[in-house]
Amino acid sequence: MLKLSTKGQYGVRAMFEIARNCGEGPVTIKEISERQDVSVAYLEQILNQLRKAGIINSVKGPGGGYVLSRPADKVSIGQILRELEGPVAITSCLDPKEGCMRVDGCVTHLLWKALGENIEAFLNSMTLRDLLEGKEFIPVKVREGGRDAAAKDRARVRRVS
Repeated sequence: MLKLSTKGQYGVRAMFEIARNCGEGPVTIKEISERQDVSVAYLEQILNQLRKAGIINSVKGPGGGYVLSRPADKVSIGQILRELEGPVAITSCLDPKEGCMRVDGCVTHLLWKALGENIEAFLNSMTLRDLLEGKEFIPVKVREGGRDAAAKDRARVRRVS
């Protein structure tokens, strides 16, 4: 089972709260904690990492908190997760830190690599704006047109023949 850590999950939820407050001023860590039921201590670690990455800015002093460093439609879920989780590597052989000794003879390497690339493309295509608008998330087509288009093409060829 592929599983995202709580750090990634909470990070996206915290970023949603910051984006939701956009234009109304900074959102405090306490507000994020209460709205998303995440401890302040854990949020501090997550938000500090996102701040260092330049995805959010912190505003100090009374009325301070966190704001997006750029518009919500310019912050992808992929960017957030890469900063918090690292690169998408669904198997240890795809992890840049570990590498793969059997890559040349592995029958599944290309399969796992393609799956990881599709997951990454999907996450990069979704933005905080999409979350705010409650958009329905439609999977990225693996190949142009996907299986439905291929089936239609085969049917069209049969009719023409």
